[in-house]
Amino acid sequence: MNFPGSVGLIQRVLPNYRAPFFNNLGKACKGGLGVFTGQPRPEEIIQTINQLDHASVTQGVNWHLFNESLYLCIQLGLLNWLKTLDPDVLIVEANPRYLRTPAAERWMHRKNRPVIGWGLGAPSLSGPLSSIRRFFRQRFIQKFDALITYSQTGAEEYAQLGFPKDRIFVAVNAVTPPPSHPLPQRPELREDQNPIVLFVGRLQERKKVDNLIKACQNLSLNIQPELVIVGEGPDRQRLEDLAQEVYPKTTFTGALYQEALETHFRAADIFVLPGTGGLAIQQAMSYGLPIIAAEADGTQADLVRDGNGWQIPPDNLPALTIALEKALSNIPILRKMGQESYRIVAKEVNLENMVSVFVQALNRSQA
Repeated sequence: MNFPGSVGLIQRVLPNYRAPFFNNLGKACKGGLGVFTGQPRPEEIIQTINQLDHASVTQGVNWHLFNESLYLCIQLGLLNWLKTLDPDVLIVEANPRYLRTPAAERWMHRKNRPVIGWGLGAPSLSGPLSSIRRFFRQRFIQKFDALITYSQTGAEEYAQLGFPKDRIFVAVNAVTPPPSHPLPQRPELREDQNPIVLFVGRLQERKKVDNLIKACQNLSLNIQPELVIVGEGPDRQRLEDLAQEVYPKTTFTGALYQEALETHFRAADIFVLPGTGGLAIQQAMSYGLPIIAAEADGTQADLVRDGNGWQIPPDNLPALTIALEKALSNIPILRKMGQESYRIVAKEVNLENMVSVFVQALNRSQA
């Protein structure tokens, strides 16, 4: 499927892992794709890009105001870019904290052109001002002509706010194409062979890798695995000290890429993500690995299911230990779960399907 017109897309920042998606979307937009973006705050440690092969990129200036729950962003230069690009459809992040978005919406609607919001969803609110916040959230999303969300959970949240279900599209978050390699074949483990548990990601406190180390320590001796931690980051030294103290069967490889990383995906028996994030989940699934992942923003629910893994509450060491015990106690079942992981990313959750949903939303917005 293709979209015949031109598309503008606004991002607060343009992370490098999104390049394949934007390039594929740009190829599907026959009138061209233009992306407006800015720079992150230094403490966010986001690797960004400033050009794409199949879309134009315009760098604006982000003014970052306040922090955490009070964070706001003003994107300078956005309206000038929009007037110059003059797109048939505009896609924006469905985040009311980005204060120039309403002005861009108004400009498009004055020209009777649709605006599509792209967001995680609208989790329930609590606290003394929750009813007021819910009112403004409803008013914000009702101005969109369609909504694209990462998950079924997000779609249900938008529908609960009164947005028409037939204008909500679920494009499950994907960062990789369908695997081009066949499903790796893993033999049964020998009696003298330990299973391998793999983590891949940036070593930060929010990743909760310390819980993974402690969970491996808590396992029954006969199933304690070799733990391989791939990645670099500010938490590495603390984690290495912890592992040396409580679980010496831990290997830290540092950051690895391409063939070196692929070797570890093929050698592992299960992939575990005990904290937030999760870009490596799909890559692990493409190598036939079952998954244990902490519940976060709802996007994991479309990837990690009963058939291919376990979702656990975030920062819950007992739940992580129980999931690992179940997984490593039955390797034949674990192999079948890995096969299901491969099927999911080959057939359901991949870049091709994500782009296809965006194109459907683009075409429907002009119907």
